[in-house]
Amino acid sequence: MRRRWIGITLFLVTIAAIVLGWQLHQRRLIPFASEVGYLQPQRVFSDVPIVFPKSNPDRLIADLDALSYVRHEVDDRARARSYIMQELQAAGWQVQEQPFGEGGINLYAERLGTDPSAGVILLGGHYDTVEESPGADDNATAVATLLEAARLFQKEQTPRTLRLVFFDLEEAGLLGSEYYVQHHQSDTDFHGAVILDMLGYSCNTPGCQTYPSVLPIAPPTDRGTFLGVIGNQGHPSLTESFTDANQPDLPQVITLSVPTMGRFTPDLVRSDHAPFWRSGLGAVLVTDTANFRNPHYHQPTDTLEEVSIDRNFSRVSVG
Repeated sequence: MRRRWIGITLFLVTIAAIVLGWQLHQRRLIPFASEVGYLQPQRVFSDVPIVFPKSNPDRLIADLDALSYVRHEVDDRARARSYIMQELQAAGWQVQEQPFGEGGINLYAERLGTDPSAGVILLGGHYDTVEESPGADDNATAVATLLEAARLFQKEQTPRTLRLVFFDLEEAGLLGSEYYVQHHQSDTDFHGAVILDMLGYSCNTPGCQTYPSVLPIAPPTDRGTFLGVIGNQGHPSLTESFTDANQPDLPQVITLSVPTMGRFTPDLVRSDHAPFWRSGLGAVLVTDTANFRNPHYHQPTDTLEEVSIDRNFSRVSVG
């Protein structure tokens, strides 16, 4: 069985829909072509042709290779930041640092949209790891995906502004995202956050996929061949965007909307979307479900070799 990195292509296409600022009740997602990451020219508005370039598997794998090491101590996190900044700058982005606390540093970059009234969509993920884990899935897969999004979207003219944020010290208690939200929660142009945390592990053995003990829906499958998207009920539009992304030749998207910080959430607020929820802001978590699927979660074995990569990237399918 050749396992696939299930998150990357689906994520990039869905973000295309969100950043373009389509009205959910009026739009249809641009159809997928047979090759990963390529969108045929379509007219999403009556007079606006859109073409998105093909994502580059070599770049994605190179990013994963460069970032799959323990990023826990100050010097190791600085090394990761240096790589992220280098790749963003090479892609044409201007990067800023946001220091906080005792040595924490978030990175963020922004590409302005064409319509100031369309607001800002934030794409984010953490770049640190727990001690002794190289964090290939957690969370180098997300960082690599964000970097590829930066390369693909930097020159696209879209109504919404695109902001990329790389959070520090998520593993220490969501410190980077907490600080970011505290200093940006009054932004009037904020449209929502899409937070990535582990996108790279799939499994197709019956029973390999488990779920939190308290779940407001019946478990849909016992195989880990889907992408999970968790949103808060007060801001349904982002979650619905991913529901709309379900396509026959893509991995299944399973979405879940929960009451913000409600009784169903103890296992669902462990990543950088939680500070946005606590501040009443719209956010979704995009994930391969972490320890509910990946046996290498927070372990020294979370290495590049365990990430579900098809180096050909010729089709998007799992199993």
